[in-house]
Amino acid sequence: MKLLEWANLKIVDSLKGKDLLTLFDYSKEEIEDLIDLAVDLKKLTKAGKCPPLLAGKTLGMIFEKHSTRTRISFEVGMKQLGGNGMFMHARDLQIGRGESVYDTGHVLSGYLDGIMIRANSHEMVKELAEHATIPVINGLTDIYHPCQALADILTIHEVKGYTKGLKIAYIGDGNNVAHSLVIAAANMGMHIAVATPEGYEADEQIIEKAKAIALQNGGSLFVSNDPIEAAVNADVIYTDVWTSMGQEEEAKKRLADFKQFQINDALVANAKSDYMFLHCLPAHREEEVATSVIDGPNSYIFQQAENRLHAQKAVLASLMA
Repeated sequence: MKLLEWANLKIVDSLKGKDLLTLFDYSKEEIEDLIDLAVDLKKLTKAGKCPPLLAGKTLGMIFEKHSTRTRISFEVGMKQLGGNGMFMHARDLQIGRGESVYDTGHVLSGYLDGIMIRANSHEMVKELAEHATIPVINGLTDIYHPCQALADILTIHEVKGYTKGLKIAYIGDGNNVAHSLVIAAANMGMHIAVATPEGYEADEQIIEKAKAIALQNGGSLFVSNDPIEAAVNADVIYTDVWTSMGQEEEAKKRLADFKQFQINDALVANAKSDYMFLHCLPAHREEEVATSVIDGPNSYIFQQAENRLHAQKAVLASLMA
């Protein structure tokens, strides 16, 4: 491929060699630049011209949890950028048998050019990043899911043409997806409404920090226990499963507690007529979302899922190229 075909591609140079643990660590401009880069990389990929920015590079991918989208999108993304993604389940590594995170971080830094980890504990991922001398990317922890949020913003940008000033309603569990979504949306100057059942609210410190970011960028953030209040005049309706991995013992109670928070035709009638429905997947139809909504004309879940690939390529290229 000739250099001129992608000479104007703008890598986010300020992120070179950095980690992606939470979007709180990135500036508004860096997040915007990642979205712009993802748009360009998606166009080039669709044209069969994805640049080999990571030729000769290897990403180690550590998984403590099962995955479909995270594993495949990172592995394919590395290949499209000319590099290699190496899958490693934590149980197959010595870290799964008691080797220290300190030792693991130093050892892997001698073999790899980057680490993506999908883990139970955010604190463990922070410790790994502290001891590794190569970029560490959070593929999901108990508190944050930054790569998902970048794909979410990319999808809204593609469909609506802009993000600033739009209202996004997140309705469901105040979990890692909700946390990263409010941070990303706040940086984009969006108006974010988060509605959860009592007892399932998002982390208060994260919400307060995101509120301050939203205010700086002309947006807003409010929380509620009323899904209808959140959905009123929304441009985007977003939800997640009611019972995540590791919460299976709570499933029966959660089904009861979240019963009034299903995204169905009656609820979305409160949103704008051209609202977008988003879901990070996997989804449980007729639990957190009605089939008529998730498979309806306002649903963009598969475009959103594909955008994990392109948003993550922007991250990989900026951190590792």
